[in-house]
Amino acid sequence: MIEIIVLLILLILGYGFGSYREKRHYQSILEREEQLRHIMLFESRFPPDIKTSGDAQLVQGNVVISADYFKIFVAGLRKLVGGRLRSYESLLDRGRREAILRMKEQANKAGASKIFNVKFETSSISKGEQNTLGSIEVLVYGSALS
Repeated sequence: MIEIIVLLILLILGYGFGSYREKRHYQSILEREEQLRHIMLFESRFPPDIKTSGDAQLVQGNVVISADYFKIFVAGLRKLVGGRLRSYESLLDRGRREAILRMKEQANKAGASKIFNVKFETSSISKGEQNTLGSIEVLVYGSALS
């Protein structure tokens, strides 16, 4: 009986703190996206014939984000019946957007206005119990031009 109470308390705390931190992170992301929207991203390998000043510079951004206890629990339940792991989708979304923002901040410091050949790498860097996701790393990089 005591184990069930501890589990419920952990789930409630995980959900409460996790939701709060996620909302605050999304708010920060939205504010910084607005500030850096002048820096354009392109997937193309080479820039089109446009006049650019200066040399190309490699810029990158990376972030490590951990899943909270509630997300891990819900994902574990979903694995029993199959389907989308929506609890992890927001984790990946936040990771990608944060990594892009960090790359844009680096490009902004270098005076760049465009980033070409943008590539993403995503990996699980730690595993929890029974091989569940613990943390993910998202790396994004590209060539910045003025």
